[in-house]
Amino acid sequence: MKGYKDWFEEHAIKHKNILSKLNHLNDDEVIRYFRFENMVQKEKDFCPLYKDNKKCHDIKELNCYFCACPNFRLNSQKSFCDIDSINGGSIETKDGFIHQDCSKCSVPHKEVYIKNKFDRDWKNAMRFVMKDAK
Repeated sequence: MKGYKDWFEEHAIKHKNILSKLNHLNDDEVIRYFRFENMVQKEKDFCPLYKDNKKCHDIKELNCYFCACPNFRLNSQKSFCDIDSINGGSIETKDGFIHQDCSKCSVPHKEVYIKNKFDRDWKNAMRFVMKDAK
């Protein structure tokens, strides 16, 4: 069974591979690169929703840099929001995971937020997320 830690590590590799192509860009340009419209065209494998040109959040100016949110907290079977941004409830999967429903939250997808938390090393920016995950 694939857990949160597996997903996290795989996603970190995707970020690292994209960032390795963007060394010539400054931080603001890197952040703009992660805009949904650009990512759908240039980084089709970053998100499974891209193949259908579908957004995970109904936000006009969606930025995908923090596809996973720095405020997200994961342990072995459950996820939750550290800032309790939007209480969208939770979803329990058939394999026993309880996922926080963040679909109504736009906090990590706004460029002003990303600039405040930005780190070219995505794992460093996300260092508190996996604190208790297995």
